[in-house]
Amino acid sequence: MGRKAHIDREELRRLVAAGRSNAELAEHFGVTESGVLQAKRNAGLAKPMLDHSKAIPWKLNRVHNQTGPATNLRNLSAIAQGGDVPQTKINTALRWAQRLVDGDLDIAYGQDEGFYEVPAAGDSHIRSVLDEALERLSQRRDVPAKGVEGAEGDEG
Repeated sequence: MGRKAHIDREELRRLVAAGRSNAELAEHFGVTESGVLQAKRNAGLAKPMLDHSKAIPWKLNRVHNQTGPATNLRNLSAIAQGGDVPQTKINTALRWAQRLVDGDLDIAYGQDEGFYEVPAAGDSHIRSVLDEALERLSQRRDVPAKGVEGAEGDEG
């Protein structure tokens, strides 16, 4: 078994700040890209992973991963967690969710049928996901907190 490669944290910080890619860093330090990612996490240089399990509590069938509802739910989740989401995707996700809430609808999921709309009852899943995203947006200074009105973008 080979000796564990050493990645100097200060050199790693310097190279990351210089814009080196993970592939370039891996080659430079003689490790895998996975090793670079681990070193970046340990050095506090990696963005924290977002957890979308609250917004998407279902185990999705692979064919449904990239559908409009899944994408919009992930974007709303990322917004709520302070992730960097492009404004057009913010607008699209907000408009989609607000349409459901305004129509007194909720989102449901089935392994075979995928995502589908159902009448909202009690604790609306989509309302709670939307409310968390809007709450985070209201705390940001660079985005109008008004929410959905006048939002531009394509619905998903």
